[in-house]
Amino acid sequence: MEKTSPSKNSYNKILSNIINHIEQSKLRAFSEVNKALLNAYWDIGKELSENASYGKSVVEKLSRDLRLKYPEAKGYSVANLWNMKRFYETYQKARLFGSPELQSNSDTYNQKLQAVPGESGKLQPLAGESGKLQPLVAEFKGEKLQPLPAELLFKVSWTNHVLILDKTNSDEEKEFYLKMCIKERWSSRELERQLDSSLFERYMLADKPKKVTALIPKHETKDLVNHFKDEYVLEFLDLRKEYSEKELEKAILDNLRDFFLEFGRSFTFVGSQYILNIGGKENKVDLLFYHRELRCLVAVELKISEFKASYVGQMQKYLAALDEKVRLLDEKESIGLILCKSQNHEEVRFALAKTLSPVKVATYRTKLPDKKLIIKRLEQFKIKDMKKKGVK
Repeated sequence: MEKTSPSKNSYNKILSNIINHIEQSKLRAFSEVNKALLNAYWDIGKELSENASYGKSVVEKLSRDLRLKYPEAKGYSVANLWNMKRFYETYQKARLFGSPELQSNSDTYNQKLQAVPGESGKLQPLAGESGKLQPLVAEFKGEKLQPLPAELLFKVSWTNHVLILDKTNSDEEKEFYLKMCIKERWSSRELERQLDSSLFERYMLADKPKKVTALIPKHETKDLVNHFKDEYVLEFLDLRKEYSEKELEKAILDNLRDFFLEFGRSFTFVGSQYILNIGGKENKVDLLFYHRELRCLVAVELKISEFKASYVGQMQKYLAALDEKVRLLDEKESIGLILCKSQNHEEVRFALAKTLSPVKVATYRTKLPDKKLIIKRLEQFKIKDMKKKGVK
């Protein structure tokens, strides 16, 4: 029997499936090693915490002896031993994870610390009405945070744990970054950038409906545009005070690695000034991406001015053409992202009210936000919200 060769699409699908199996296998292997490491660090931190009365000289001596015993290991420096103690004490006292006792036996790594009910191994939302994720800063309503699954601790790398311990203050902020590390699979470099750009504070000040979707797996949300932020920070572009749209586009192309850190690692670059032939005329999309998790094309239009309603009509035309001429049968409808220097929220709302295609209007800034100013605004928002709820 004569064998036929698979079509290009069929072959690509087979290759993609195999790569996915390999990546999942690597991820599982890392996960098990990470669990064992963090479990050991938790137990060491507990031991140090319970014997804290002996002072820092004991920690220094322990560091020397442990490095002699395990010369190949790199995790037993004085600084890292203190980090282990801080790791244990932070999550033991915060009560973010219910009963904080971790079992040292290797067969019990997957046990929960009095975890939120749900399917084991999956990130569970905070309990709330109709099972929906509640806003993270629950004390705005005078409530306490619900205990979270212990798996949160085990799914984050030690380097990221140290960054979160170093650069966050509240339990809610720690919870937020733990969840985002898992959801976005951030490297330490990615996490550090998000910490420095005050992502948590910006997230808390964003529109409430958009807060909820940030921590829900993308395939579980119907409104795809909610997976895009209201504002993007593009400080890495190093642009002058005045610049053109062409210069903005070039700067993004020259810094695609950092661009993906801000937009999410699920993006794959397709092209710039991507040509769509519509009615015999060339139409050019500024930037075209493919979102692997959402499984759709994402057209990005760059504007250096305030939002105009005409931008939506142009984007809808591009999306219709992409869906008809470029999109594959198994892909979802294309999404449009219009990046503007500023926007009037009411004008945006009316401009998008009758749109048929998924279009998101977002702003961008080319300088990192002033963290002190954002924290001050968050405190004002917190006080105002508490007054509104009648919380004393």
